[in-house]
Amino acid sequence: MSKHLRFLVFILATLVCTQVVMGQTPLDTYTIPGDVGAAKLPEQIAPVKAPFPMPAFEKPVFPKLTIHIADKGASEGRMVTKTIQAAIDEVSKKKGGTVIIPRGVWKTGRISLKSNVNLHLSEGAELHFSAEIEDYLPAVFTRNEGVELMSLGALIYANGQENIAITGKGKLVGPPDGPLRKRYMNVNVIEKVVPADKPVQERVYEGKDGGFIFPPMFISPINCRKVYIEGITLENTPFWNVVPVYCDHVIIRGITVRSVGVPRGDGIDIESSKNVLIEYCTLSCGDDCFTIKAGRGEDGVRVNKPTENVVIRHCLAREGHGGITCGSETAGMIRNVYVHDCVFDDTDTGLRFKTRRSRAGGGENLVYERIRMILRGDAVKFDMLGSPQYVGELASRLPARPIDKLTPAYRNITARFILVQKARTFIDITGIPESPAANLLIENALVNARTALKASDADGITVRAASITVTDTLMRVLDVRNMLFEKVYFNTPGKKMDIDVQGERSRNIRFVDCVPAKPDGLD
Repeated sequence: MSKHLRFLVFILATLVCTQVVMGQTPLDTYTIPGDVGAAKLPEQIAPVKAPFPMPAFEKPVFPKLTIHIADKGASEGRMVTKTIQAAIDEVSKKKGGTVIIPRGVWKTGRISLKSNVNLHLSEGAELHFSAEIEDYLPAVFTRNEGVELMSLGALIYANGQENIAITGKGKLVGPPDGPLRKRYMNVNVIEKVVPADKPVQERVYEGKDGGFIFPPMFISPINCRKVYIEGITLENTPFWNVVPVYCDHVIIRGITVRSVGVPRGDGIDIESSKNVLIEYCTLSCGDDCFTIKAGRGEDGVRVNKPTENVVIRHCLAREGHGGITCGSETAGMIRNVYVHDCVFDDTDTGLRFKTRRSRAGGGENLVYERIRMILRGDAVKFDMLGSPQYVGELASRLPARPIDKLTPAYRNITARFILVQKARTFIDITGIPESPAANLLIENALVNARTALKASDADGITVRAASITVTDTLMRVLDVRNMLFEKVYFNTPGKKMDIDVQGERSRNIRFVDCVPAKPDGLD
């Protein structure tokens, strides 16, 4: 048996989760994960297994009290905000139950959920939200792009509630063109507009006298416990779609998001929340699909609330900037995230890690397993510097800055059983010189990309037990230390690899039991 054949047999043995034929096009036979997305939603919630402790998750049970909004005088073609809100308030005061939106097209402004209420959208029901700012006043406490303030909040809002739900096979449709979409803050980045030294109750942006507002999320409970969202479809959001903020025990199951073409139209953003399960969702987005955030800069440091203990499984990300993204708001820290058995189909980036020198915090203990990617861009991407448009001179790599309370860090990230059917670059890292991306482990991977690696300012990159097919044989590294490729088969033109190592900090770059044995240009 030749050396190359023995190595391919080793790769087969390591990919224990499926049978892979390592022929000329091995990716065609690597079919895991299987059933993903909203169409595959099971009735019950399976037990959660994660590399960190998680609570038990169960579907909520509500009292039998039920109110149909049509029975309370709601009629199609008229605004039904007050009718829906009165029904929610009544059910909550009577210790809980369900408010039903029946089949039909219903027009509404902001809806505020209350404790022990399930807002249920029947199949064929559509809630269409107003484009007028006054239908979302008065201003409420919210967090916009990681900064606390008083503005419109969300189209469906809740604050300080417990045991709330939005369920059903109905649809939520965001506002058409109008004042709400046209009068949002777009003059600068938010931290340069909202004064960090002003009390939150004085940070009021409600559009009076022609002034701007901060765009409302679609669904955003804040300071809530036991949040359950299942089955609904969301279209045409004015901003991020589903955004739990400061919440504990959140379940999001089987939802469908369609926001392609909406700037900043994120799918699901988990912000400074804990104990979260997301499963069997299908997202097609104008920005990132599944996103983890934890506050922004000075204000996020003041609040200091992490996002932690998050499981995302059996989900499908279609068009969007990132399949699963951490950041770029990272001030309170993102930790203990487990993403498994997901498919990213026609997204730009696969696993995306964003932050900025001014954002603080960072992310750690992030685990990804059994992810299948068909991408327009990069499979694993770290973007820690950003652009001058948003952070000015801090986007310049050099000089290295002193480490302070606003210096973020990403560390301890693991990805296993990763299939990249198509990508521009397998691993693309832009770290921070004074805070390099640290301890990235990728093992058991099948990759088809144009380029294998571009990395600057990283410490501790390990790729183990992988087959990487690329057309560009050159790997580029700048100030990268402690990088190991072990038992990696490179399928390349000419059966060779090249490496360009730059930077005085670059050191300890090794290739062990690889084919070819090492790239040309490695001293």
